[in-house]
Amino acid sequence: MIVNCGEPNNALDSSSRSINETVNGSHHFTIRGYSLAKGMGPGKYISSDTFSIGGYEWAIYFYPDGKNPEDSSMYVSVFIALASEGTDVRALFELTLLDQSGKGKHKVHSHFDRALESGPYTLKYRGSMWGYKRFFRRTSLETSDFLKDDCLSMHCTVGVVRTRVEGPKLYSVPIPPSDMGQSLKYLLDAELGCDITFQVGEESFKAHKLILAARSPVFRAQFFGLVGNPNSDKVELEDVEPSIFKALLQFIYSDELPDFHEIIGSTSTSSAIMMQHLLLLRTALV
Repeated sequence: MIVNCGEPNNALDSSSRSINETVNGSHHFTIRGYSLAKGMGPGKYISSDTFSIGGYEWAIYFYPDGKNPEDSSMYVSVFIALASEGTDVRALFELTLLDQSGKGKHKVHSHFDRALESGPYTLKYRGSMWGYKRFFRRTSLETSDFLKDDCLSMHCTVGVVRTRVEGPKLYSVPIPPSDMGQSLKYLLDAELGCDITFQVGEESFKAHKLILAARSPVFRAQFFGLVGNPNSDKVELEDVEPSIFKALLQFIYSDELPDFHEIIGSTSTSSAIMMQHLLLLRTALV
């Protein structure tokens, strides 16, 4: 049996995929008055402002006299620190000391290039750091194009690792509430496209055969069956109050009844009898 590793085999199979990616961001840090920072002592640092990348706060620490006492006389140290609460934050880093001569010969220490070798670096908790204790030999730094007008400039890039799982995409289209009843009632009230007239007592009501037939088996038989005359454009009704028939038409078109007092307001018939007539007519026609 041949199995396609890329797709589910049948409709009963399901699939998903894990996507590992980085949320990248950068920060530019400038140190003016480098010479005045010398002599702070090993382990003492100058901090950048905190910056946000991937949902965490970060800071750059520059140690002019080295991070450790054994390096204090020879190297400057640079580290990127997790400056907010976090546990096992996995990230890639890049530190670039900028060449200020315009030649573009920057000093780059990149973790991004070595991701396949060692994977992302894990910062266990707030204050955890990634960087270099021996970032640059001090004597070389102070005679290089990286130091200009007693100023150092560096660029930091952080890529926070995020993992997400994708399953089948389910698309949905928001459907607004139906206003079909109101639209049909508008046709009734405006008498647009009417093709049948009901004469009820001294009042007449215009309507639409198709809508009535769709809503009432009685009207369906009357207009499109064997009971009535399909070519008729007028129907006379007896023993029905006009207000009752008007209310019935509104119900057929909109599934709503007018206010009860509106129904009985134009007739002297008792409310109980009027309601009984309405229910009987609704049952008979709808």
